[in-house]
Amino acid sequence: MFSKRCDVAIINRTFWPENKIIGEALLQLAELSSDGNKVCVITQSEGDIENSLIKESRGQDIVVSACKARSDSTTHLVWRMIDALVFMFWTLLILMLKRPKRVYVATDPPVVVPFIVFIYAKLSRAKYVYHLQDIHPEAANIIIPLNRYLFKALQRLDSVVMRHAESIITLTETMKHEIVNRSSTNSEIYLVDNPTVMPDGKNVIEKKAGFVFCGNAGRLQRIPLLLQSIKLYHQNGGELPFVFAGGGLYSNDIQALADKSDKVTYLGVIPPEDAAELIAGYQWALLPINDEVTKYAFPSKTSSYVVSGTSILSICSNDTSVAKWVVENEFGVNALANEAELVQTYFSIEKKTIQVAILNNESMKKNLGIPIFVKKLNEIIFRL
Repeated sequence: MFSKRCDVAIINRTFWPENKIIGEALLQLAELSSDGNKVCVITQSEGDIENSLIKESRGQDIVVSACKARSDSTTHLVWRMIDALVFMFWTLLILMLKRPKRVYVATDPPVVVPFIVFIYAKLSRAKYVYHLQDIHPEAANIIIPLNRYLFKALQRLDSVVMRHAESIITLTETMKHEIVNRSSTNSEIYLVDNPTVMPDGKNVIEKKAGFVFCGNAGRLQRIPLLLQSIKLYHQNGGELPFVFAGGGLYSNDIQALADKSDKVTYLGVIPPEDAAELIAGYQWALLPINDEVTKYAFPSKTSSYVVSGTSILSICSNDTSVAKWVVENEFGVNALANEAELVQTYFSIEKKTIQVAILNNESMKKNLGIPIFVKKLNEIIFRL
């Protein structure tokens, strides 16, 4: 326990060492912020974070308050909601004990924990930065429609948090517009890209012709459509291979297709470093996304794709933020989410009618690396 009030609290349900990207970034943020400040981290964990920090000689000047994690992305939604409530009460307890002057809180988990931070800030006159990697409850409502009264109530709660935040961080101009439109907040809003692990390129001599998908294979990623289009492409004589890595709701469907086709490979969940090398080894990366969710979120795999110098095939409507980002930045091409257009696009890529994009890889590595992400967050927190 601190004898005096804590200077900064960093709140996120996932943390290092279990989360190798955002978790590592938040640990580096805590280490950087601890220079002359008392910093605490409020999180969940399946293991002993403090013992891991000691073993790795990390985080020597920070205090980690972690409750036991009881769910993950594969857990039933109801149990995940219960776990979020447990973490909410844990967060409130630690905030009251540590009494931080500044708080960084993200949308993991969404709505309930940020609202607790708002209540704490009102009671203690603390200030907080609200980092919206996703906008909820809208994003959740696309996956599983919520009761309309519950939906409206959660919207109001989150809008209150937005309006009273000293600063807000989000990903895109589209998300910024949705935040302002819904909450009428006057808070300063910063756009900060999600970080990624950098491929070292040692094992990549030349990019293979073919497609890679790396990330969550969930409800928002149009996986059934993607798999059906791949089947039709191969049935009609298509030769390019497809490689999938990651977990999610449709993992079994991907595995089933891989079992039937020698042109489809499923690697399951792999470490971020291996994922970075895998992506860097192929000419094209697949980026399917539900249209509606692009207003409230931005695929986290995009950063991994671009730093790998791999061309992107986004699969969504042309007027979405994802399609515009891919096309306007010349990262690749966009295809509409229907089987016929997808199959035609695969053949155009195979026949080189559509060329791979030439990406400025070194510049992207610098801008999307963890150090830049940490530096930006630290600057925003201490502008308070």
